[in-house]
Amino acid sequence: MKNLKNRFWLGACILALGLGSCSVRVRTGRPLPPGQEKPLPPGQAKKITGSQSAAPYAPGHNK
Repeated sequence: MKNLKNRFWLGACILALGLGSCSVRVRTGRPLPPGQEKPLPPGQAKKITGSQSAAPYAPGHNK
């Protein structure tokens, strides 16, 4: 009976180590260099300032 318990614990430890060594990597895109920030989207800038139009905040959309 003692031999059966030892085998159970040995198997449980091996299983735990096997499952614990799995790792998941999630990529969210390329990292930005230090000091460089992503530009704010025009719609978010409009919401922050309370403006009626996002056109002044959109680069390349000049009228």
